[in-house]
Amino acid sequence: YRGLSSLLYGSIPKSAVRFGTFEILSNPMRDATGRLDNTRSLLCGLGAGITEAIVIVCPMETLKVKMIHDQCSMRPRYRGFFHGVSEIIREQGVRGTYQGLTATVLKQGTNQAIRFYVMNALRNWYKGDDPRKEMHPIVTAMFGATAGAASVFGNTPLDVVKTRMQGLDAHRYKNTVDCAFQILKQEGPQAFYKGTVPRLGRVCLDVAIVFVIYEEVVKLLNNVWKTQ
Repeated sequence: YRGLSSLLYGSIPKSAVRFGTFEILSNPMRDATGRLDNTRSLLCGLGAGITEAIVIVCPMETLKVKMIHDQCSMRPRYRGFFHGVSEIIREQGVRGTYQGLTATVLKQGTNQAIRFYVMNALRNWYKGDDPRKEMHPIVTAMFGATAGAASVFGNTPLDVVKTRMQGLDAHRYKNTVDCAFQILKQEGPQAFYKGTVPRLGRVCLDVAIVFVIYEEVVKLLNNVWKTQ
């Protein structure tokens, strides 16, 4: 559970920015029945991922990775989340919380593009010609898990590069491209898929839960504020 506190502090604002941005981008693109085509869902997901990467994910992930690496070292320097944040900013400035921004933008952008595309495609398939057809939470969870799995296989290499760029050894790399080349040269192409299996289990469960909560909250809000 090392690094859990920084993960928790970032989860709520991250989801808020992600889904808020997606709704803002997708609402003008829906047809008269409220249906969003798959291509537009891909673009809206991409925009949501890029926004959350810049606003929330990059600084929070950088802090999380640094703190996990610090706690695993022989002589940990940080006494807790807030102490770690203050020390990192004091030594490296705000820029120190934005290491690996390019890799994070690429990772989150493709991540959410894949997830929203797959989820929207499955939703459109399930509802068919009846956009008002309700989706049971179990169905939503299954579709969410599928979207999560697709994102894992689609962008694990970017996640590996992002993690290296945000770790305590980030100084070894000139930039994101240099990091990718060094991994390829020193460890081989298989290194880009390290941790795929454990990440698959975590992400599928994570995305399934998040989409179920999101869909149910949207249903609740639609019942509270009726719209034509």
